[in-house]
Amino acid sequence: MGYVQASDGVKLFYEEAGSGTPIVFVHEFGGDHRSWEPQMRFFARRYRCITFAARGYPPSDVPEDLDSYSQARATADIADVVTGLGLGKAHIVGLSMGGFATVHFGLDHADKALSLLVAGAGYGAEKQHEAYFKGVSENVAKNFLEQGSKKFAETYALGASRVQFQNKDPRGWREFADQLGQHSEIGAANTMRGVQARRPSLYDLEGRLRQMPVPTLVVSGDEDDHCLQPALYMKRVIPACGLLILPKTGHTINLEEPAAFNAALAEFLAMVEAGKWLPRDPRADPGQVMRTD
Repeated sequence: MGYVQASDGVKLFYEEAGSGTPIVFVHEFGGDHRSWEPQMRFFARRYRCITFAARGYPPSDVPEDLDSYSQARATADIADVVTGLGLGKAHIVGLSMGGFATVHFGLDHADKALSLLVAGAGYGAEKQHEAYFKGVSENVAKNFLEQGSKKFAETYALGASRVQFQNKDPRGWREFADQLGQHSEIGAANTMRGVQARRPSLYDLEGRLRQMPVPTLVVSGDEDDHCLQPALYMKRVIPACGLLILPKTGHTINLEEPAAFNAALAEFLAMVEAGKWLPRDPRADPGQVMRTD
C-alpha cells in the first residue's frame, strides 16, 4: 500500500497484491478501495491487482474545493495511478461511478488501456432522467453533510438497486453499509456534486465511442433499471464490446454476485490477451432478421 500523487497534487491511496499483467479496479460512489476485496483475492493469483481510493475517500486526500472534483479529474486520476505505479498499460475495471471513469479512460487514454470492464454504468445517462438525477444528486450531497455518513448510509444502502444485495447476502450488505458510513461527508458531497451531477451523458459521447478501439465488456444487473438501456446502448456503439446481464441482480454487482462477476472478468481477460475479443463481425448486421440471398 502507499500513495500516488495525482497531477494536481492530490494524494491517492492504493493497495496492491499479486504479480503479472496489471488490473486497476475503480470503485463506485457508495464504495471505496475496499469494495474490490473479492476480486483482489481472486485475481491476485495471476495478475498484479491495484485498487485505489478516489479523491474524497480516505485515506486519499479529501479536497474541500468543489472544483477539485469532476469527471475529467476522476479519469485523469486513473491515468495518474497507471503512470505513477509504472504500469505502462493495464486492464481497467470500474463499477458505477468507476464505470463512467473507465469509459472516459478508454476515450482519453486508450494507449494505457489493455481492456475495459464497465459495470453498472448508466445513472443520469438517460436523457429523460437527467434533471431528476441532478436533483437527487444534490439531495444526496445535502443528506451526507446534514445527517453525517454513518446515519445517511443506512438510507442510501437501501436504494432500489441495493436491496437485492441485502436479500442475497445480508452479511456482505451490512459490511458495505458500515464501510459507506465511514466515508468523509465533505468528500461524498463534493464527489456527488462535482463528478456525478456534472458528468456528460453517455449518449453525448456516441461519436467518440464509435471510434474507441479498446476491448470492452459491459456488465449490468437486470434489476438495476437505470443502467439497462445505457448498457445496451454501449454494446451497440462501442466496436469491440460485449454485454453481460446478470439475472435477479442489482447495482453492487461485484459484491452481490462475486463468483459470476469473477468468472466473466476472467474469461474476458483471457479472450483479450489471446487477441480474440474483436470488433463485431460486419456480417452481423443488426438490421437483418434472416438471410434470404
